[in-house]
Amino acid sequence: MIIGIGVDVVHVKRIHHWLQTPGLVDRFFHPDEIEASNARGHAAALSLAARFAAKEAFGKAVGTGLAGIRLKDIQVINNHNGRPDIVLHDTALARLGAVKGGKVHLSMTHESDNAIAIVIIEE
Repeated sequence: MIIGIGVDVVHVKRIHHWLQTPGLVDRFFHPDEIEASNARGHAAALSLAARFAAKEAFGKAVGTGLAGIRLKDIQVINNHNGRPDIVLHDTALARLGAVKGGKVHLSMTHESDNAIAIVIIEE
């Protein structure tokens, strides 16, 4: 049974600004996310924008927003086939447990200006 759905859109321009501000990206993203995005070269901001949209969508899917959740605790990875997935740590994992969530599904897409993510949480 689905217990939550969240969707979010992020303007890539916002992430370009964050990349110019020392320490800001480190505050919001897991180190592995930063490394994976940097490996994409000129598409790093686009990759981070999609990941940030996923974090926001997760907050909406759990129904409480991101208050009390460290954004670094929501890690977006790509599996062996390239499909995005969410790995939850500490505060995010606790929030999922508090809403009795189980499997978390993620889909992301992006264009040159925007990135969108949807998260579905099953019981």
